[in-house]
Amino acid sequence: MQALTELPLDAEVAQVLLAGALGLFLGLEREWSHKSAGIRTFSLTSLLGAVFTIVGMELLVVVGGALVIVQGVLVAVQGMRAEDVEGLSLTTSVSLLVAYGVGALVAEGFVLEAVTVTVISSLLLVLKRELHSFAWGLSRAELRSAAEFAIIAFVVYPLLPAGSYDLGSSGLSVTVEPRVIWLLVVTVAGIGIVNYAVVQTYGGRGIAVTGFFGGLASSTAVVGAMLDHVRQRPETRSYAVAAILLADAAMAARNLTIAIAFTIESGLLVGAVVPLGAVILGSVAIAAATADWNENLEMDLESPFSMRNVLGFGGLFLVVVVVGGLAAGQFGTAGFYVTAALTGLVSSAGATTSAVLLYRGGPLTAEEAVFAILLATASSIVVKAGLTFASPDREFATRVAVVSTVLLVATGAITAVAML
Repeated sequence: MQALTELPLDAEVAQVLLAGALGLFLGLEREWSHKSAGIRTFSLTSLLGAVFTIVGMELLVVVGGALVIVQGVLVAVQGMRAEDVEGLSLTTSVSLLVAYGVGALVAEGFVLEAVTVTVISSLLLVLKRELHSFAWGLSRAELRSAAEFAIIAFVVYPLLPAGSYDLGSSGLSVTVEPRVIWLLVVTVAGIGIVNYAVVQTYGGRGIAVTGFFGGLASSTAVVGAMLDHVRQRPETRSYAVAAILLADAAMAARNLTIAIAFTIESGLLVGAVVPLGAVILGSVAIAAATADWNENLEMDLESPFSMRNVLGFGGLFLVVVVVGGLAAGQFGTAGFYVTAALTGLVSSAGATTSAVLLYRGGPLTAEEAVFAILLATASSIVVKAGLTFASPDREFATRVAVVSTVLLVATGAITAVAML
């Protein structure tokens, strides 16, 4: 007789055992919370789902689900009569239906899916207090941003056509990947949300957090904040300079991430690692040497991200890809280099994205794509230095210009040495 431990995972006995174990795990929190349905009820419900599914009668599976729903209603009524803090005990009722579904999934052979559903459901039950506190603490702007992100990430993205498409005629055409472009829009919005959360949590503890994480979303926004800060407190100009450098580091790190993450399938743009790495390390080193990090700076953000700005960013992606592709097709790579440099004045991420997409599509070689990314990164550093001259504090503007020049020259030298 075959040992129980040697049974394959799709064997019916193993499926029943796993269904019971997952139901038990799912009922742990309900038992600990002293709910009317606990470990035994959840295990039996999962076993019921597995057994009815193994039998193979669809009507029986439906009847079993209906029985679980009726059971959930009875549990809800019992909770109402007992004046349960959960009101109608809807969480327990729905959890029972989930347990039944887990058993059915296991019996159908979807083991990984069943385990995933069980773990996520258990986390939702265990983190009840934290989730409620998080939801109640959201502002209207934060809730709106969360809903907007869900729409662009989980509604719009799946609806977009997969694959690449050629726009224009054979003599004048460019390859566009709608899903890749939109995925980068989602990435920018996601970075904005992460940046918002970190700044809201640690923004008062140091300018380093403000500069670097603010630079992930918008390095230009960091310059604006520093201009206002220096205007109010001229003695903090050294910290403002450091914040702009850290924003440059974040910008370069973001560009490097885009250049590597989105070229895994088509061949990594390894040529961007050394120069962008030099910008990151050089910016951090200069910032660490020129500022006293005991100074704190608040950076109050109104919302995680602006849908208008994100959509504008997506439009910029598309325009840069089309214009850059056409320019490269008509005038060679020099036309795209000019486009990349000009786009970098507004958004180095947009220029980086266009270079990556054109490299994936074929018009640009790896060396040409890397050069375009470096042009966009350099122009972004230059434009931030130029914006500081809007400040009446000339010493502040001069410092930013000097350190930016040193950073660019050092990066060029390191890149030249690495190429030898």
